[in-house]
Amino acid sequence: MKVVITGADGQVGRALLEMAPEPSRVKGLSRRDLDITDADAVRASLERERPDWVFNAAAYTAVDRAEADADQAHRVNAVGAALLAGAATAIGCRVLQISTDFVFSGEQSRPYRPDAATGPVNVYGMSKLGGEVAAVNETAGKALIVRTSWVYATRGQNFVLRMLELMRSRQELTIVADQVGSPTWASSLASALWGMAGKDLNGIHHWADAGVASWYDFAVAIQDEALDRKLLVRPSVLRPIRTDEYPTAARRPAYSVLDSRSAADCVGMTPRHWRHNLGQMLDRLAIER
Repeated sequence: MKVVITGADGQVGRALLEMAPEPSRVKGLSRRDLDITDADAVRASLERERPDWVFNAAAYTAVDRAEADADQAHRVNAVGAALLAGAATAIGCRVLQISTDFVFSGEQSRPYRPDAATGPVNVYGMSKLGGEVAAVNETAGKALIVRTSWVYATRGQNFVLRMLELMRSRQELTIVADQVGSPTWASSLASALWGMAGKDLNGIHHWADAGVASWYDFAVAIQDEALDRKLLVRPSVLRPIRTDEYPTAARRPAYSVLDSRSAADCVGMTPRHWRHNLGQMLDRLAIER
């Protein structure tokens, strides 16, 4: 299997490169290598590489900035996805489009199944839903779309690294406690994505680590696990707050837990609990320091 991975310098892109199974041949393309909003460049790149699959991990992910930068968010997340899917289809290549829990409104209180009604509450979620629709349309329904949530890794911009940075510099932090989801390690996601492509799946699927947490729960676990690994020298006071006490430009879904059972059954994998994977990630971070 020959695979092109866009967004190869991002959290998921790097994890996909690291987790690539033998004997696949993988070409990682960073934003510097390929602007997915450039139709000519996309077409030329795929015609040159002639892959079996394109994994689209390129995305505009600045959720709050997207509220004032809607055109660019849409251009990358929707138009870019359409250009990739169209060019891939033209050469007989499959498409894996990575999407997000933010396509949901967060108004229900049970895990969202892949066939649940969407209803994004911010520009970022709307743009990612646009990418899903584009991938489906451009491939005549043959795209593989995988939604995930709350992704983190040892590099990049994510909640775990931000919390560690703040915990080192502040004695007290306030953390939102009424938004609930499933933290997901990029390496866990990457392993599942390779498994789904290997099974030649299509349609919409979900993958997130098992269990649920609020951002406050997640922060408490980060601090406890980091202290155990000497990544922090002292604890900070963590105080739970409501969403309305921490206003942001973009609304977030209050509940965005994903039901991953269909994907797990298809690939024969069971998601590990998020707390276990957090520990695994922090072990790696301790080694990399």
